[in-house]
Amino acid sequence: MDHKFIPFALPDIGEEEIAEVVDALRSGWITTGPKTRQFEQDFSSLFDTGTESIAVNSATAGLHIALEAIGVGSGDEVITTTYTFTATAEVIRYLGAHPVFVDIDPDTLNMDPAKIKAAITNKTKAIIPVHFAGLACDMTEILRLAHKHNLKVVEDAAHALPTSYQGKLVGDLESDAAVFSFYATKTITTGEGGMVVTRNPEIAARCRMMRLHGISRDAFDRYTSIKPRWHYEVVAPGFKYNMTDLAAAMGIHQLKKAWTFQQRRQTMAERYDRELAGLPITLPPRAIQGEVHAWHLYVIRLQSSAGMSRDRFIEEMSQREVGCSVHFIPLHLHPYWRDTYNLKPNDYPNALAAYQAAVSLPLYTKMTDDDQTRVIETIKGVLS
Repeated sequence: MDHKFIPFALPDIGEEEIAEVVDALRSGWITTGPKTRQFEQDFSSLFDTGTESIAVNSATAGLHIALEAIGVGSGDEVITTTYTFTATAEVIRYLGAHPVFVDIDPDTLNMDPAKIKAAITNKTKAIIPVHFAGLACDMTEILRLAHKHNLKVVEDAAHALPTSYQGKLVGDLESDAAVFSFYATKTITTGEGGMVVTRNPEIAARCRMMRLHGISRDAFDRYTSIKPRWHYEVVAPGFKYNMTDLAAAMGIHQLKKAWTFQQRRQTMAERYDRELAGLPITLPPRAIQGEVHAWHLYVIRLQSSAGMSRDRFIEEMSQREVGCSVHFIPLHLHPYWRDTYNLKPNDYPNALAAYQAAVSLPLYTKMTDDDQTRVIETIKGVLS
């Protein structure tokens, strides 16, 4: 068979994005400027009034400055899930604080709120829930615990655009901040990039300042003023985390397509659900009726009756020209986290079991129906 390889993910870039990037190049504004400002304003308009959006060069950067803004510092503890990418936890270490990992719910693969309570100590400062694959965490219980114990909540919403919880978009909940990712594989992309959203003006102001060297005045204002405005003050040891106008130019048009993209991903997820039912696999959890799942990832889990390991399955799929991936290798299995905090594989049995069985199938908006048919037929062939 002479097939093209079907990758795990591909960005969906149109002529509008290309034209906007060219416009930025021709304008002379290629770093943080008018396009970034427009992208931030457009992003804020997704949410309730009063929400501020701060564009950064990655979601990792966004998580870092959000935690810094809520006051996480040396010796503090921050509770998060082991079933995530290392960025969620590494930003805690950037600030001299310590991640405290909790296990996941075996059905949703999101952090189990029942495990959070036991992890709270007098050093706990915040909780970082991760909306895995685009399905919202149990935010009612997480926020209840946070309020009861006077903890801050920063949502890792890298997978969660657009995701809803109890009729509200993630980004509009009662947390202190939410951070979105626009990495190449995400539901919308700027190549690299992220956005911090918050309704707290103090957090917003701190994030805005810290994303560019801790300078007290926006560089964009200084450079566009017709009067001499060269003077600025460094009021904190900030970072170099600003988004470029080239990235924001892509984001402006990607954002307009966010709901169309979500509908296409959902249609594809529902087709996978229908056509893979009855195979020796566990299908991904769905959102509650009426809620929105972003479907950033479609993660199946091989059952023991499948008769092959997850690794062998991925090999067999690859040999048939279908790319799969694994989300995630739990953090407590990685040498740095394992050795620093003396963690054992069975400390988080649900995350371990999910990891050993999980496969992320190709799911991206440029996939054709024929591409998906091939993926489905290939899975059936491999499992037979």
